[in-house]
Amino acid sequence: MEKPSTVRELRESGWRYRSVKEELAANLLHRLAAGEVIFPGIIGYEDTVIPDIENAILSGHDLIILGERGQAKSRLIRNMVDLLDEYIPVIEGCEINDNPFNPVCRSCRLRAIELGDRIPVTWLHREERYGEKLATPDASIADIFGEMDPIKVAEGKYLSDERVIHFGILPRSNRGIFAINELPDLAEKVQVGLFNILEERDVQIKGFKIRLPLDIYIVATANPEDYTHRGRIITPLKDRYSSHVRTHYPDKRDGEVAIVDQEHHIHLAPKEKLSVPLYMKEIIAGITFEARKSPEINQTSGVSVRMSISNYENLVANARKRALRLHENEIVPRISDLAAVYASSRGRIELEYTGEERTEVELIEILIQRALKNIFDRYFRVSELGPLIDAFEKGAVMEVSADMPSIEYLGLYEHLPVLNDMVSRLKIEKTPAYLASAAEFILEGLHLNRKLNKKAKARGALYQGGMNSPMSRRGPTRSGDETIYL
Repeated sequence: MEKPSTVRELRESGWRYRSVKEELAANLLHRLAAGEVIFPGIIGYEDTVIPDIENAILSGHDLIILGERGQAKSRLIRNMVDLLDEYIPVIEGCEINDNPFNPVCRSCRLRAIELGDRIPVTWLHREERYGEKLATPDASIADIFGEMDPIKVAEGKYLSDERVIHFGILPRSNRGIFAINELPDLAEKVQVGLFNILEERDVQIKGFKIRLPLDIYIVATANPEDYTHRGRIITPLKDRYSSHVRTHYPDKRDGEVAIVDQEHHIHLAPKEKLSVPLYMKEIIAGITFEARKSPEINQTSGVSVRMSISNYENLVANARKRALRLHENEIVPRISDLAAVYASSRGRIELEYTGEERTEVELIEILIQRALKNIFDRYFRVSELGPLIDAFEKGAVMEVSADMPSIEYLGLYEHLPVLNDMVSRLKIEKTPAYLASAAEFILEGLHLNRKLNKKAKARGALYQGGMNSPMSRRGPTRSGDETIYL
């Protein structure tokens, strides 16, 4: 059906004006009643953050979302756009999307006097009704609200005529949603400029004696440390945000894994087959979890979910290179591929030098070991791996490497059938690539539980018996002149 193209046609169509806040609330209620997902792609906030945001929208509250980096604050705001009507009518050519029935800018008011109901109307899609500004110290009043345009003055308009104003991003977001990312970074004079917008719903620009009542829903984000402790946001502005919602990192490892599965950017070639065991994903998530509770890391900055995503992508990249070099069809990451996460973890954490100082690389290694041991202990009890430990105590040796073909790991399973029972707990396929990954996981888990010795080698490691083994007492066990390798 063709949409009305003039104010007269719009009035005859029965269209009724609703404010942005009324529009958001009504559409939210409709979607709640229909059982629809309100914020698709947001994981872990179903019982915490999302209900608070829903309440703020239904209450008509301007909203500030507080959270550390990587907590989906911007995504939450951008998802609110879906709660707007798909299209709304605006006066054609208006810089601030004026309501056809009640224009507020001087240009549209003059056109209304001249044309009456013949004023042309155009339809604005919801995606065009969202404005966002990253708050930086150099952001000015002109950027946010507007300033005098010398070109319009040169065209013959008087300085006293408000039509010489070039509107900033906030007025241009009229009848939509305006977001300010990292609000405390705005200069104080710009924060002061937001007072009227949040309370009286108008704006003053460059000393012009005008009132420009805007219909706008304002949302902001901030780091809690900046917002509450350092005094970087002025108190009156804080008071004008009616709802303050606190975000958080995933509180469960499977939530972090789900986010990684959803957000990673891995583009496989048509012939590539990627299979990542669950325990490897859990280790990647576990590294980030360990970082978030480490006293050696500055927690006020947060440890972003982006660390898990980047580590996962690097882990897979290392496994892909191996499969390519060895002409293996299946890509399955192993423990030896975890060396790739150092590059993607550096810079993601800020060290707290309390007590004994460690380098960033040393700390990342500790985080990997803690995560790996925790995941291993969830799947296995060391006491149940006695036959495997005994074999190494009697002199068996196993060498692993990120470059070793998967088929070479199968000897371990041939000599130690009990290992097959252990692998069944991992719920993996019994392909060579999967079995190679599982073998490294079990061997490293036993080493971290102090049941096997480990000797680091280039791009790999050598596992051997503990302190009571013949190898530890006398060196490698030999059959003739050959060391016994599994």
